[in-house]
Amino acid sequence: MNLPTPQDLRERRIELDLTQSALAERAGVSQPLIARIEGGDVDPRLSTLRRIVEALDETEGGIVRADDLMNTEVIHVGPNDAIREAVRKMDEEAYSQLPVLQNGIPVGSISQSDLVHLDADARDEPVVEHMAESFPTVSREATLDEIGNLLDHYKAVMVTESGETVGIITEADVAARLS
Repeated sequence: MNLPTPQDLRERRIELDLTQSALAERAGVSQPLIARIEGGDVDPRLSTLRRIVEALDETEGGIVRADDLMNTEVIHVGPNDAIREAVRKMDEEAYSQLPVLQNGIPVGSISQSDLVHLDADARDEPVVEHMAESFPTVSREATLDEIGNLLDHYKAVMVTESGETVGIITEADVAARLS
């Protein structure tokens, strides 16, 4: 995962003819923080970096939306699938969590941390008996800032259209966009 360097941020700001103050106002941070980040004196939080990159994108005319970030291939399990199927898919795809979908609609989530305490007998039990709440959902039009706020609290965000799942976004997807 490649995040923009302080020099990258400074160069992009200058290319867009923005002052540090203007960028700070658009990103909702202070001008001294922009100066310190560009100077390499401080490593910003991922959420702060997201807001700065989104402000640069908006200035450039490219507001980043869920539709730009989402993976349309949503690896998932159903509520009636056996736990062993969830484990197999997580192992196969190298994911630590999966959404649980029923007829394309998010109904829960299952993660390795949900399964760590189960004994071998539970492998045949349905996912519904061990799943957690569903990941939050957003529309295709949700902004990077909205998605970032949700990812501060959840492992993934589901993108839905008319109630049906059309994509998924994780922090890795956002980080890839920032590079």
